[in-house]
Amino acid sequence: MSRSIGLAHIIRHDDGTSSGVWGIYTLQSAFQPIFAFKEGKLSVAAFEGLIRPFRNGEPQSPMSFFSTCPAADRLHVEALTRTLHLLNAGACLPQEASIFVNFDPSVFTDRSIADNALREMRLVLHEAGIDPGRVVCEVTEQKSASQETLHSFVAALKASGFRIAVDDYGADDSDIKRIKELKPDIVKFDAHWITQLMESGAGFALLTTMVKSFEAQGIRTVFEGIEEGWQLELAERSGASMVQGYVLARPELAPTSFRVFGRSGPASAAAASDAPASVPVAPRPARPAKAFGRRVTP
Repeated sequence: MSRSIGLAHIIRHDDGTSSGVWGIYTLQSAFQPIFAFKEGKLSVAAFEGLIRPFRNGEPQSPMSFFSTCPAADRLHVEALTRTLHLLNAGACLPQEASIFVNFDPSVFTDRSIADNALREMRLVLHEAGIDPGRVVCEVTEQKSASQETLHSFVAALKASGFRIAVDDYGADDSDIKRIKELKPDIVKFDAHWITQLMESGAGFALLTTMVKSFEAQGIRTVFEGIEEGWQLELAERSGASMVQGYVLARPELAPTSFRVFGRSGPASAAAASDAPASVPVAPRPARPAKAFGRRVTP
């Protein structure tokens, strides 16, 4: 491939950011921070790239945009969205932060597609000035067109220094199979499923056991969709490695204000040290030791 599919649809802007063009849509990157628990504080560890489509200047839902893309175009749109996120990450995110980008397994129908996707990633990373070790390739829950192709692609990503995350884990048989086959570095737990488990003591105990099991295998965990303080409290108590959600930070369009979280950012609390920027976990009212879920009044 002499020319990147993604780069061919990119528009560069004077502020260093980029946008994409696909048909009647303009595409922008949004980034949402992912926080890690460390010594009673929350530190920004990573950012997830999220696509934001616009039509005639008006925002559209990502779901409606992707639903209008013919199946034959899905592979190219996937490449464009990853390209956009990586270029914008290089332009406006802290240099030490990891970057989560999505991969749809359904587009990997044969080995040549996987080879081209990997080649394109390397080209874009060179353009963005990003080391592969910062990139977490998030395999979404869609069924792969070819499991063999997907597995060889994931192996090639790992060999090239990328990390692998499995998205929307919910402990169904298919999810457990995905973990065994892909051997990811990170597992992102499904937001709705997490909330259900947190509603009872038995559910929370199961959640904690699974987190410990993954950690014992060297797999880090992310709880997605954390939108309330009680969820954040239980996420910390469960031993989860990282958390993501509106209660902590909402996605921002590039250029973001998130560079302040970096070591070199002007507002970084860690500018003079080796630690990442961090904020204390907010104090919470005392509650009974066995209280779980939103039904409990502190």
